[in-house]
Amino acid sequence: MFVLETFSGRYLPKPRITAFPNVTAYDQVYVTGPITIRSTCAHHFQSIKGKCYVGVFPGKNVIGLSKFNRMVDWVASRPQIQEELTIQVADLIQEETDAEGVAVLIQAEHGCMTMRGVKEHESDMTTSVMRGVFRDDPHLKAEFFNIISRMK
Repeated sequence: MFVLETFSGRYLPKPRITAFPNVTAYDQVYVTGPITIRSTCAHHFQSIKGKCYVGVFPGKNVIGLSKFNRMVDWVASRPQIQEELTIQVADLIQEETDAEGVAVLIQAEHGCMTMRGVKEHESDMTTSVMRGVFRDDPHLKAEFFNIISRMK
């Protein structure tokens, strides 16, 4: 049970993702979230709980909406630090979608802050990764963050 609950993302194969042609040539940002994050800190083996937002500027293909949740859950289901988690989610989404841009933001509470040490409950951590057009175009990056601010 412990291995399955804590390490499944290391041992189970990644979820099957089917891409579909972007037949309408959709060329705008779309964002999904919040996606619940349940992970484990690799340093202290305490919980990491939070929310993930994913932005995509599509290329030739699109994927089903639920696939983002499946990919995030698979990557989160292994011990790691949040920075690594954010990078891995962006890498996987980029790999599976071949999008022109991928943006990932994760905001999470860490058990290593709340259950031990300083025992602080008001110090969430926020990490983000911008790829492709989100990194290169400040207007698209701002659009991603504006959409997220309305989703919270």
